[in-house]
Amino acid sequence: MGSERRERMKTLGARLRGLRAEAGLTGAVLAQRAGVGQPTVSKVENGRMVPSLDVLRRLALALELDEPITREVVDLLAAIEAAPDTDETSGSDALAGTTLDNAVRSARLVRSFQCVVLPAMIQSAEYARHVFDSAPSMTPETVGRAVAARVERQSLLYEPGREAVFVLTEAVLRTWPGNPSLMFAQLDRLLAVESLSTVRLGVIPWRRAVPVMPRNGFTLCDRRAVVVETFRGERLLDDSAEIAAHEETFALFEEAAIFGSDARELLLRVMQEFRELEDFTTH
Repeated sequence: MGSERRERMKTLGARLRGLRAEAGLTGAVLAQRAGVGQPTVSKVENGRMVPSLDVLRRLALALELDEPITREVVDLLAAIEAAPDTDETSGSDALAGTTLDNAVRSARLVRSFQCVVLPAMIQSAEYARHVFDSAPSMTPETVGRAVAARVERQSLLYEPGREAVFVLTEAVLRTWPGNPSLMFAQLDRLLAVESLSTVRLGVIPWRRAVPVMPRNGFTLCDRRAVVVETFRGERLLDDSAEIAAHEETFALFEEAAIFGSDARELLLRVMQEFRELEDFTTH
């Protein structure tokens, strides 16, 4: 995380802590009034978590802030979101998916929805290399380390007692880097993953309307946290309302997806199209 972003998080946290003290409330009482977890209040006040706009407005309402002060704290949040997620010299840590990696490792149930890029846990090494190559401030050395970490994380798919559910739009299968042969191999990897007893892989075909317009990808880790993926990195949310909202949204996408033999048939059809595209580009 960038130093500028950390400082702005501390500024917002200190301001909210001061406003809570002025209101004569404990963190527990504020959390109860705002309908959020007490750990959320503590993390925000200590500059260790970026609240969503919804959570911030709940806190403002619970603190009975007037409009100017509410606008002030909302502006502080906007300043955090505008700040870079990484320092120029240490961007590789965040880009390597550290937040998601830590959250996934401790989860027994992982549910991931993606609408553009394949979920990190089922990316081939070459596909992942293109993902990291396209990110700013990455050197060949940091790309190599990031790819290795991503591939190592995938061993979790084979551990007994774990369950993973991946739901993709068909657009993910057709948004490809590199060359057709790379994507052909990636789709073959998906077929192998789909056969695992610990994995359910679903695809929302393009012929089927999505139940909700997707804005970004996200991964639910048990019922304890959700990692939301943005252009600037990953945001770990542990607020119960945020988790519940993402669970409801995931259920809608899961219901719209095809699984099992239908999903395999679609994967094989797309693979054949990439094979034909490869033949076309090499002649």
